[in-house]
Formats: sequence, C-alpha cells, structure tokens
Amino acid sequence: MKDEIRDDYSETIREAEKFGLRADGRIVLCGANAYEQKFYFNPLFQKIPESIREELRIICVLFTQEAGGVFTIEFEEDGEIFLRTECDEEDITWDSVSAGLLSGEIRRKREELFQAISLYYRAIILHEDMSSLLTEED
Repeated sequence: MKDEIRDDYSETIREAEKFGLRADGRIVLCGANAYEQKFYFNPLFQKIPESIREELRIICVLFTQEAGGVFTIEFEEDGEIFLRTECDEEDITWDSVSAGLLSGEIRRKREELFQAISLYYRAIILHEDMSSLLTEED
C-alpha cells in the first residue's frame, strides 16, 4: 500500500514537472505577469472549482495591476502556500516594499482560501490522510 501511494506521488510529481515544478521544489498554482499582461493557471489543478480559479485569477491580476512585475501563487513541498513576487531587472517602477506589503495584505485577507487550497493540495496531490488533516486544522 505504501509503495502504491509513493508511486502515485511520483506520478503526480512527474506530471507537475510538465506543469510548473520549479527548481526549488515549489509547484506553481497560478500567476500573472504585468509585462506580458498574461495570466497562467496550472492545468494540473483544473479540478479546483471554477469559482476558486476565478478568485485566484482576480487576486493575481489585481496584484500585477497595482504593483507590477510577476506574481505567482505556489505550493511548497509540504503543501503550504507561497506568494512570490518578481520583477525584471530593468523595471525602474517596481517597488519591492509596496509589493511585499500588498502580498502580506493578500495573505491576511485570503487566509481561509489559502488554507482550503493547501488542504486540497495535501489531500489530492500528496495523498495525505484527510482525517489527520482535518484534526490538524481544529
């Protein structure tokens, strides 16, 4: 049984490598790029309900409209949410302090959403036991 779970996890990671696995081990859930005016949603997570995908799109796009640069929502290896902000080296309008403050505000205001998405990742991608996940949150 444990080998089956490990094989499922390995297969999931192989899929993730095709769809946004970063060198640091994080998997990109979604992101927006102010320079190219594009939004990306990782196809690995298409089973997330449309309303949540739309909410994530709004968060990402509004961030890049306000702060510029590139903003991504990523999963750490343990399923925790990581908010990444970046900019082009030549971007003289980028303000890392404002971007950091905005990122913190998003994390506070969307804490429940990020917790739910983290639980989804841990249950569906990492195949953790749901009963233990739910008791952790209580």
